[in-house]
Amino acid sequence: MARVTIVSRLFRPESGAAAFRLGALADELVARGHQVRVLTTVPPKGARIDDGGLDVRRWPVLRDKGGNVRGYVQYLSYDIPLFFRLLLTKSDVVVIEPPTTTGVSSRVACGLKRTPYVHFSADVVSTAAEGIGVNRTVVRVLKFLERWVLNGSRSVIAVSDGVRDDLARLGVRDDLVTVVGVGIDTTRFAYVEREPARTLVYGGTMSEIHGADVFVRGFAKVADKYADAKLLMIGQGTDVPALKELAERLAPGRVEFRTPKPAEELRREFAAASASLASIKPSAGYDFAFATKALAGLSAGAPVIYAGVGPMGPLVRDEDLGWAVEWDEDAVAEAMDKALAEHPDTSRRAALSRWVRDNHSLESVARKAADVIDRSR
Repeated sequence: MARVTIVSRLFRPESGAAAFRLGALADELVARGHQVRVLTTVPPKGARIDDGGLDVRRWPVLRDKGGNVRGYVQYLSYDIPLFFRLLLTKSDVVVIEPPTTTGVSSRVACGLKRTPYVHFSADVVSTAAEGIGVNRTVVRVLKFLERWVLNGSRSVIAVSDGVRDDLARLGVRDDLVTVVGVGIDTTRFAYVEREPARTLVYGGTMSEIHGADVFVRGFAKVADKYADAKLLMIGQGTDVPALKELAERLAPGRVEFRTPKPAEELRREFAAASASLASIKPSAGYDFAFATKALAGLSAGAPVIYAGVGPMGPLVRDEDLGWAVEWDEDAVAEAMDKALAEHPDTSRRAALSRWVRDNHSLESVARKAADVIDRSR
């Protein structure tokens, strides 16, 4: 039995790929007999916490108006206390989730205690910063620090071949990196039959890398054709205020925004919807990213409208999972028109859910990641 400490500003019950992924990893490590402790944050007000017996230590942090721990001041409100929390925690191995500031704080603390650590890389932070136009000097500093953190780890877990390639370009040693794939919690997002509703559902973070405004613009073009149709935008993110203004201007009264919901509530919306929505905006630093939110909707029985770049588009086309289009409001509107007209039946929904369970279960990803951690102690 080993003492494993997971370090992340995001953890269940918050929505988002990292929270679900690390939650599944913690469950798998506990199932293997390890003693697991999670050092994370107090979730936004109103979130229902049920850690199921897991040792989760939560620290109050600064959040922006949208409830996000995003931005250097917010990051440091977690990372500075984290340094001392790690010094006071006995660990055989530490698992670190980005951003880079968390990695720096963790590497220094782990170095002082001579504790090995594993970095779980769902993306490359410096590449993303460069893609959204962050100052070049800041990007150079980020690249240096991120490379220093990653090359100091015992192992690096990457979620895709695209991330591994980007890590190589950053200068991370190839022998450190293991690709474990991308998955979704197919238990919490299991399909349960519901009365159909003419809705299009976006569930997850809305930030500049996603470009969710393309769905508001696209929906505005077809809304008059379907008087009972509604666009649901469920989640949080830096783009939410601008999206609300855009929706009120282009499709007043037809777009509903909701705060983040637990997986079990999200799946009910997906299970009734005409389609789920997911996107990666081109040239925003995440062209290689795998849109996990698309898997959530598919697992819950909703075909997906995927807009933008990344490996999800070809997968949607090859496996007949919905509609994969360019990040373009006209292309999105055309896909929405088809989705609203071709409402999926229960057999179609069950088949989509089964495909995700067979090919992208988060449990299988967690097992691969836990294998890496076991080898890294």
